[in-house]
Amino acid sequence: MSAEIAWSTLSLKAAGVTLIDCDHRTPPAVEAGYPYIAIPQLKDGHITLDGVRRISESDYADWTKKLAPQTNDVIVVRRCNSGQSAHVPAGLKCAIGQNLVVLRADGTKVLPQYLRWLVRGSEWWNEVGKYINVGAVFDSLRCRDIPNFELPIPPLEEQREISETLAVLDDRITLLRETNATLEAIAQALFKSWFVDFDPVRAKMEGRAPEGMDEATAALFPDGLEESELGLVPRGWRVGALGEFCTVTIGGLWGKDTKEDDDLVPAISLRGVDLEHLRVLGFAEDAPTRWVKRAAMAKRLVNQNEVLIASSGAGPCGRTLWAGANFELLYGKPVIFSNFVKRLDCGNAAIAIYVDRLLAEMRESKEIWNFINGTSIPNLDDKLLLATKKVVLPSDEALSAFENIARTIYSKLYSKQAQTLAILRDTLLPRLISGQLRLPEAEALIA
Repeated sequence: MSAEIAWSTLSLKAAGVTLIDCDHRTPPAVEAGYPYIAIPQLKDGHITLDGVRRISESDYADWTKKLAPQTNDVIVVRRCNSGQSAHVPAGLKCAIGQNLVVLRADGTKVLPQYLRWLVRGSEWWNEVGKYINVGAVFDSLRCRDIPNFELPIPPLEEQREISETLAVLDDRITLLRETNATLEAIAQALFKSWFVDFDPVRAKMEGRAPEGMDEATAALFPDGLEESELGLVPRGWRVGALGEFCTVTIGGLWGKDTKEDDDLVPAISLRGVDLEHLRVLGFAEDAPTRWVKRAAMAKRLVNQNEVLIASSGAGPCGRTLWAGANFELLYGKPVIFSNFVKRLDCGNAAIAIYVDRLLAEMRESKEIWNFINGTSIPNLDDKLLLATKKVVLPSDEALSAFENIARTIYSKLYSKQAQTLAILRDTLLPRLISGQLRLPEAEALIA
């Protein structure tokens, strides 16, 4: 790779990259339809459709008259989180939301598949800092400024090689994360079958052997249902308020930016964290290190008897995470959670896992929104949730059987593999696209 003699610095405009602005309106949402991509859908360079607004076919046609996203287009945030980006994958038909713009390379000086990496390097962020307009509420980038960003542009063949190298890592990370999402779905499907639909009980009532379990596990389920305030529930299982099974324990704290004395220890305070993605996708590497008093840290360390539930924020509110993982082992530092996260102490790990899946089911069915208030910033009313949500608590034996299976699944969800590959990708990316690292060296690091 002849980076020293063959690279040039060009503005995006001179490099054949066009900026296309979005339509500054928001169409009405529908139950099923085309995805309308907004800022929350842009994560780690990818578009995620979790929680995406869906729009009608007629609105899709209207909103794509000016801008119809194409494969390898790059969506850039221009207001609030300015400079963040994600590429458009092949086959995705979508409309683009407000405060976003699209960059499109014509291939003459910048390959479309390389553009997604070019806008994630340190030089890109230097240009963002140069042109950013800092406002009282939101920072922003002007559409007329972005085409003037000057970035290092390698020869096309080197762009192709760099793109392929980074894409191999990125595809592997995506595959691992998709596998984790599948495991998550398996855990939830098992929970629903056992503890919501009561499939093993209904099978025994009909004289059938419950599917997917041995005789010993089947014996843990009763062979009949009985009336309760929740309707028919397995005979002998208890019904009560969620607050009878768990309580809110001490919250987190934000800590200090710098170490001011020897009594402070480093911690990662995950403020307003998206707990569901924390489990499936791993920790964000840019989560800030804070400095916390040792005594305060000890009081706030989570344990496997607890469930964490995001208590604020439009995206994460109501999402949960079982605290059974060794977060310090995963992240390399002690982890605490700010007061944007409530900690539910369930007394033992089996009930904690059950509550984690129960709350996930409530979020999936949207029941959790009965306990969330606020319009601009949703907030969970945990007191109302614990006092009024009626739940079925299975027998200790059934809970223990579910715990054994769930732990196996959770151990894979908490794996560091995707996180390690993401660290490698994000370490190589800025050095490759700036010309500081040669491809043979990068390939050796990957190996």
